[in-house]
Amino acid sequence: MDAYPPLGVVVTDRQGLVIGWTPGAERLLGHTSAEARGRSVAELLDAPVLPGGEPARGEGAAEHGEWQPDLSVRHKDGHRLAVAVSRYRLAPGADSTGGPGTVLLIAPPSGPAAERLRQSLSGWVLQDSPLALTVYDTELRSVWQSAAMHRLSGLPDEERRGRLLTEVFAGPDAVEWEERMRLAMATGEEQVSELKGTGLTGLGSRVFSVSATPLRDAEARTLGVCALVGDVTERRRARERLSLLNDASLHIGSTLDMVQTARELTEVSVPRFTDFARVDLLEVILQGDEPPPGPLAGPVRLRRIAELFLCEGVTTAQHTVGEADVYLANSPAALCLATGRPTLYRDSTAPPIRSYYEIDATPERRARVRRMGPHSWIIVPVKARGTTLGVVWFTRMRETPESFDEDDLPLAEDLVARAAVCLDNARRFTRERAAALTLQRSLLPQRMPEQSAVEAAFRYLPAEQRSGVGGDWFDVIPLSGARVALVVGDVVGHGIHAAATMGRLRAAVQTLADVDLAPDELLTRLDDLVLRLSAESGADTEPPGAEAAGDIGATCLYAVYDPVSRRCSMALAGHPPPAVVGPDGTAEFLDVPVGPPLGLGGLPFESMDVTLQEGSLLALYTDGLIHSGHRDLGEGLEALREALAVPTGTLDSLCDHVVHKLLPEGPADDAALLLVRPRALDARRVAVWDVEADPAEVARIRSNAVRALAEWGLEEAAFVTELVVSELVTNAIRYGDTPIQLRLIHDRGLICEVSDSSSTAPHLRRARVFDEGGRGLLLVAQLTERWGARQTGAGKTIWCEQTLAAVGGPLLSLEGTAAI
Repeated sequence: MDAYPPLGVVVTDRQGLVIGWTPGAERLLGHTSAEARGRSVAELLDAPVLPGGEPARGEGAAEHGEWQPDLSVRHKDGHRLAVAVSRYRLAPGADSTGGPGTVLLIAPPSGPAAERLRQSLSGWVLQDSPLALTVYDTELRSVWQSAAMHRLSGLPDEERRGRLLTEVFAGPDAVEWEERMRLAMATGEEQVSELKGTGLTGLGSRVFSVSATPLRDAEARTLGVCALVGDVTERRRARERLSLLNDASLHIGSTLDMVQTARELTEVSVPRFTDFARVDLLEVILQGDEPPPGPLAGPVRLRRIAELFLCEGVTTAQHTVGEADVYLANSPAALCLATGRPTLYRDSTAPPIRSYYEIDATPERRARVRRMGPHSWIIVPVKARGTTLGVVWFTRMRETPESFDEDDLPLAEDLVARAAVCLDNARRFTRERAAALTLQRSLLPQRMPEQSAVEAAFRYLPAEQRSGVGGDWFDVIPLSGARVALVVGDVVGHGIHAAATMGRLRAAVQTLADVDLAPDELLTRLDDLVLRLSAESGADTEPPGAEAAGDIGATCLYAVYDPVSRRCSMALAGHPPPAVVGPDGTAEFLDVPVGPPLGLGGLPFESMDVTLQEGSLLALYTDGLIHSGHRDLGEGLEALREALAVPTGTLDSLCDHVVHKLLPEGPADDAALLLVRPRALDARRVAVWDVEADPAEVARIRSNAVRALAEWGLEEAAFVTELVVSELVTNAIRYGDTPIQLRLIHDRGLICEVSDSSSTAPHLRRARVFDEGGRGLLLVAQLTERWGARQTGAGKTIWCEQTLAAVGGPLLSLEGTAAI
């Protein structure tokens, strides 16, 4: 049994024929809609109902809108049924012979409670229901409306009759809905949609859920259409706000860039919430300083970083950071920052806001703003983690006639709150990245050292912001004997730890290079250092929330080039192979034995020697140059080989060409490139003598050295050179083993080298008063710029270098070293 009795609605035309029959009428009387349509309501119900749809007088007929409590009607199965009927006569339409005539509400009587329910239900349907009902004729002119429609349209029945929908509701949706009603009459199918428009009630723009059902007689002639309308404005707004906030959470904060994050906020807001959006941040934030905590009182200096506005259906964005402006303490922006709360302004209540809104405007901008017609504003402070970052302006203009109201403040605040966290994250990341980049740049070479062995050029490209700084490095280190060390390395990982580790490894390589270790021996020592660093910076020692260091790994390429012999000795620790461009312009990769990456320990490294031809070019790089998201290692190496083979003139231009070809969109990881053009030392600038293990040889060798200096035009260095040669040769004869050799090299300075087969390294010591020896090396150290000893495969070499005030003639032979 139903909890509530069914209520049937029957619509008849002016001849009393049924043109509308609801499911409630079917449940109550048994006839389906198809069976009832087109039949006389009086014959169908076997009740005294007049052709005009009025119950007969004298039979207890009800007045308009009143219930007739006990009308006997016949059910489909033949039994009689006492029902209550209330009738509502419809006004004549344009067609006086057709169209709807009466609406009958039919309910079963079942005592006083049911009677009260029927009365209440009838009143609710026709007076209090939020669903508004309107019946239109075939020309879509209103013939009857319910009380709810009266409230929506703002017109009483007598004024509404005969009017079209577009004469009552304004907006493009009203025109579209009239077309929907015509479609319903043409197809016989119900049309359902939503209508946005403004009525005559002064409630502003509203959203309605509407349905249109065609009314037809038994011959399927269209008599009109019945429209059911419900106000779903608040529900639609709530849905749109949830959708807007959801899109904001997905769209805002895609990068850790403050300007891009601010642009994303404006893109989400315009035009769905506002016609104009502008983000102003404190200038101290953009300068990298920490903003003061809490609300800000007094004048503030703000800089516009994003702006988007809608004008005549077209959005226009500002893509550059604007000038900073000082907002006085009584300005809307400063007041908003001082209170820390969003503020709503309307055109009639905030006359001064226009001047602040146009504070940095040019005459053209002011004219455009006036043409756009701003009429309401919301200013929201940007706050995150207790820190105020700036303000966001939302403005509605002529594009949206409906002004902001108090209900829009929470939505604006939620939008800005989502963006504020992303802006603060971007601010913190930018600050940390700037500190890491500063550290990284301070640890990398700022310029190439003065040396004659090679001509070098380099490029270093930091990774994109999302990855953070890396640990790539490169170096050109002058060595004894006019040689030079070439280094390229890459620490695994990103961030401060990677940059700091890179600095430690670079310093270690420079120190080990000064000891003049062979490349394979140097990488072995460096591998031991990486193992110690990894043990010292274990992840279990990191404080909570800190960036974990964990195990440290790195790759490295170390090479030593000798301009005298043109030999280059190199070794790899898990690093990509170097490339050589020959004098003919062809590029190839050297087949250097690849050792394990640094940090594994226990595995050997192997060196390889190669002779670099005159006019050749050596390219050292990190894997960030050849790796990318759209190509593998092999494709990257081939692209590098092709780029190196292109003639470009100078090394700097070749560096730019390689970077442009391999990384046109910038590197995803740090990338370093070191291009080296080797030079050959003129053989006429090198003098070599073999020394017998006889003290008498010292005088002869000293004389030969003086003659060589005279040939080089370095007579002013003869005195110091005689003393140095005497000390070094005497020590080699007295303490070393044969064979002994003296070599003088005229480079940027004058280099003196004495080699013997003994591996015992000399060292400085302080001689006592009565000691007969121990002062030789001290004398050499005092007379020369620098000195040292290096181990060789056949023993050791003691060397020293003098700085020459003037050097005559070219230092190096540049023959055959034309630009590749």
